[in-house]
Amino acid sequence: MSAAPLPLLRTDDAGFESAYAPIEGRRDLERARIEDTVAQIVNDVRERGDDAVLDATERFDGYRPALDELVLGPEAIAGGARLDPDDDAALCIAAERVRAYHALRLPASWSHDSGDERLGQLVRPLACAGLYVPGGIAPLASTVLMLGLPAAVAGVADVAVATPGRETHPAVLRAAQLAGIGRLHRVGGAQAIAALAFGTERIRPVDKIVGPGNAYVQEAKRQVFGRVAIDSEAGPSEVFIVADGDARADWLAADLLAQAEHDPMASVVLATPDPELAGRVVSALGEQLAGLGDAGIATRALAARSAVVVTRDLEEAVALANRYAAEHLQLVVADPGSWLERIDHAGAIFLGPHCPVPLGDYVAGPSHVLPTGGTARFFSVLGVDDFVKRTSVIGIGPEGLRAIGPAAVRLARLEGLEAHARAVALRLERGVAGPRG
Repeated sequence: MSAAPLPLLRTDDAGFESAYAPIEGRRDLERARIEDTVAQIVNDVRERGDDAVLDATERFDGYRPALDELVLGPEAIAGGARLDPDDDAALCIAAERVRAYHALRLPASWSHDSGDERLGQLVRPLACAGLYVPGGIAPLASTVLMLGLPAAVAGVADVAVATPGRETHPAVLRAAQLAGIGRLHRVGGAQAIAALAFGTERIRPVDKIVGPGNAYVQEAKRQVFGRVAIDSEAGPSEVFIVADGDARADWLAADLLAQAEHDPMASVVLATPDPELAGRVVSALGEQLAGLGDAGIATRALAARSAVVVTRDLEEAVALANRYAAEHLQLVVADPGSWLERIDHAGAIFLGPHCPVPLGDYVAGPSHVLPTGGTARFFSVLGVDDFVKRTSVIGIGPEGLRAIGPAAVRLARLEGLEAHARAVALRLERGVAGPRG
């Protein structure tokens, strides 16, 4: 009999916490191992520009792009964006739904005027954003939409994509066209992040860099933060599923595999109070792995930071989900909406048996760029808010100054900042609207 494809744990076992700890503490980007390498790449790009970008691409990716092919403009993007009609139709459906969803969440400026006082906030789009889209085996056209359309809805005028590869897949180009992206850079890795942050001869700098990528990409984002804004440091894909005894084992196994096939470092967890369901899911995983074709990535992910956990009840399963703080959380239970109030930490929540994560990956509407590695405790899903900045508006007239000025003077002196206090006190001492000094 072959070994189980992933551990089967029980919360009532004495050794549960020690067995579960590596899964819960899955956020390990091996920063110490790569920090110096990334710093060298970033500094080299900052100092030598395009030549450093090309050298790093040749060193790490095994090819050297031609300088005149490094940047594609709108015409080149449109010229290569030719897809099979059915593929194009599916991409258009996704684009329409993603755009419509983010249009519902567009933040607006506001102002509250009350007599002698005006308080408000201006919301303005970023001037320029850089979107990182990983390369590799599959063309991640969906990620172009999930990053580019929130930026477009927010009103960002200049949006650039960086994605690695000798050639750019037509689906990626078509997605860029649908998202209104004006330039695409055929470069990836830490060198792409550095180029977007500092600019080179051919790559204009941006104000914010967002998007997933490998550990080198995320470390580079961390190192350029401050020069530019970034979103969260995205890690390997993950899903946590809470299921009751009525859930279908074959569907749950398929849902776990859908995330496990992304990355050997992916983490997938099922928590259920039904031990029979847990056993059936483990069996179904073995059967589905055998029919997956190239199952190497998924097999390693299942064996490393993944598990099926038998809990005492659904309440404990939900408590485990909150501890895990998943990128994707599926509630495959009766009346899943009734459990929403108990969920504190998750990037995206998928309700019911007919709503697997891949719907969110492509066509549901919300972005699939989500916090990973437990960072859903403090990071949020990417959206239009990531592409705007907010500016406070404060207006205080004479009556307002009389009302709140003395408190400001008092607090400034409490903190030992006499010049702060005098800036207000002078106005109060001279009758607020007194003669010019």
